[in-house]
This record gives sequence, structure tokens and C-alpha cells, in this order.
Amino acid sequence: MVRRRLSLQGRVQGVGFRYAVARAAGTRSVAGWVSNRPDGTVEAVFEGDAEAVESLIRFCRVGPRGAEVVRAEVREEAPEGLAGFEIR
Repeated sequence: MVRRRLSLQGRVQGVGFRYAVARAAGTRSVAGWVSNRPDGTVEAVFEGDAEAVESLIRFCRVGPRGAEVVRAEVREEAPEGLAGFEIR
């Protein structure tokens, strides 16, 4: 079990980014949350199997159609045992 916190910059709001991430997390059995921030970025926390979390991070670096991710910061954190995935 691993936990990663992402901060994504670029055209990441108003393009269905959070909903695409939630769907992608569900198909990978990754728990956590994703949220729009007032500064125009998207923040997310993922917990789960290391390979599944890394796959979801790769997805986020590209994003859904219409998104343009120009910067993705990934930080490692201690897992908290989250269950389910939430759009905030």
C-alpha cells in the first residue's frame, strides 16, 4: 500500500478532469480523492497498490481529452487506509 499526493497545473479545470480521475481510480481499485483548488490547480490523493497508483499518476500526467497538464508534482506520504474515492 502506497499513498501519493498530486498537484496538477495547466488546463485541468472545466474539462471533466476530476470525473475522469474518479473513473480511472475505480477501474484500478485506488482509494482517495480529487479536488479543484481556487488557484486553478487540481489536487489529488491516491492510496492503493503501488502499480495501480503509478498507473493512475501516469493517467493524470496526460488527463482526459481537453485537458493540458503542464506540471505534475507528486509527493510520497504515509498511507492512512482510505476507502473509496471521492470528488471534492
